[in-house]
Amino acid sequence: MKVKITDQCMGDRNCNKLCPEVFEYDEDQLLSIVKMDPIPDHLKEIVIRAAQECGADAIEIYE
Repeated sequence: MKVKITDQCMGDRNCNKLCPEVFEYDEDQLLSIVKMDPIPDHLKEIVIRAAQECGADAIEIYE
């Protein structure tokens, strides 16, 4: 599984709080970025949850 943060990111950091192993906040760009690719199996469920809870629908998941 792969994940991407789109330009719709509002920088609210919810994904960073849910899964800091995968998501990181970029202070220069004022938005979240993905730290790893592909996503390890043990983190897939929480990444899916982060995508579902993203208020801006800015997290895209690819299989």
